[in-house]
Amino acid sequence: MFGRRGNDGGQREAPGNRQPGAAVSDPAPVREASVAAPPSRPEPAAAKGAPAPAAPKRSIDAPPPLAPEQPKRAPRERGDSYYDTKSQVFSALIDTIDLSQLAKLDPDSAREEIRDIVNDIIAIKNFAMSISEQEELLEDICNDVLGYGPLEPLLARDDIADIMVNGSKHVYIEVNGKVEQTGIRFRDNQQLLNICQRIVSQVGRRVDESSPICDARLPDGSRVNVIAPPLAIDGAALTIRKFKKDKLTLDQLVRFGAITPEGAEVLKIIGRVRCNVVISGGTGSGKTTLLNCLTNYIDRDERIITCEDSAELQLQQPHVVRLETRPPNLEGEGEITMRDLVKNCLRMRPERIVVGEVRGPEVFDLLQAMNTGHDGSMGTIHSNSPRECLNRIESMIAMGGFQLPQKTVREIVVGSIDVIIQAARLRDGSRRITHITEVIGMEGDVIITQDLVLYQIRGEDAQGRIIGQHVSTGIGRPSFWDRARYYGEEARLANALEAMEKET
Repeated sequence: MFGRRGNDGGQREAPGNRQPGAAVSDPAPVREASVAAPPSRPEPAAAKGAPAPAAPKRSIDAPPPLAPEQPKRAPRERGDSYYDTKSQVFSALIDTIDLSQLAKLDPDSAREEIRDIVNDIIAIKNFAMSISEQEELLEDICNDVLGYGPLEPLLARDDIADIMVNGSKHVYIEVNGKVEQTGIRFRDNQQLLNICQRIVSQVGRRVDESSPICDARLPDGSRVNVIAPPLAIDGAALTIRKFKKDKLTLDQLVRFGAITPEGAEVLKIIGRVRCNVVISGGTGSGKTTLLNCLTNYIDRDERIITCEDSAELQLQQPHVVRLETRPPNLEGEGEITMRDLVKNCLRMRPERIVVGEVRGPEVFDLLQAMNTGHDGSMGTIHSNSPRECLNRIESMIAMGGFQLPQKTVREIVVGSIDVIIQAARLRDGSRRITHITEVIGMEGDVIITQDLVLYQIRGEDAQGRIIGQHVSTGIGRPSFWDRARYYGEEARLANALEAMEKET
């Protein structure tokens, strides 16, 4: 049974034996207080109460002071008095509660138990708070103990793409492609660091002074990066790239204007006929989202192996093996790199290999896999154009110390990659697929590419939104035509290309 901790470390009464309305001992001089059952939870409101020991005590279900009814709105920024009150209540809770017993309860039961105890503490300490302020405080403290503290309401919102925490007092979010500051803050830098440690420990990693940089993920696959003091001077910097609860599809990207219906049809065929694909783009351009969308069109009987630094791909097929790199331990040993994973993939009888993000010498092993019987493999690379993508692949191979002539490297690239899909985040915050480009061969020492689809910017409207159009380059028979015919998709491909040309 869950119980409360006395000053001597022993168990006080268990909640199963406690009558509704029983008193709780104050960590300070003991006073009795009659406490009624907590009311149903109202909408959160801005906290503005401050501790007022001399104020008359009232039951928590007493009506709040009369005030004109206000329309529902987002909470205002909290003042220092709210955080002072919260700190006092939180300290009293930690003195009262037995955390070892709390850990044995399921999350809902633990949350209810914390709420009961915090209600009692508020009544005994005689804080002057309205019901809505008290509910907000209850929710915050439950999040601090059981969840991710002040981040919980942001993680619950599906319209937020990124959460950026710069120390304890500055939290920014990206909504609809625009960055804005929130009124949320942490109690202090230590609370922020504790939450960072809680996040990374869930995937077996750590962040502290000896290992101040860490990549991790949340249970829903959202990407997390933490850089802690002493490298981050003003407190830990936490960045979360959130994933939508509802996984995006190519059809949804069409509705958002990222690609035309005809262009999406070409991408579906590319995924279906096992073209080797590299998705290129800058930070935040939607590479991982696009990769997830393309994998929806892989046959469900294919064996897929994914390699990632932090496992964030959300493949829908039943036969998927997910692999993740491992950082070194405290002694600097035991590191498993992306290259180790890609090399090991080749011994696991894969039909497709998907590399979440290619950053270094592992690109050579991926290219080797692509042209040795693992057609349909995919990966993402940071670059700003298809041509730059090819240059970066050459550079990353050179970084691995491979002493190969430039022409040989380019022949390997041409023999491995079929299609480069370029994604971009435009200046108005919108994301577009700007190129669907084929790698078709070499002339001399130069790699030859041809664009199937381009995005041309026409201007912008009165609200500053980019106006543009996807246009066909008039290629009626791409170089992967024979591959499409092998899979019986040539008629569908011809129709999509013809329709795209008519639209132009």
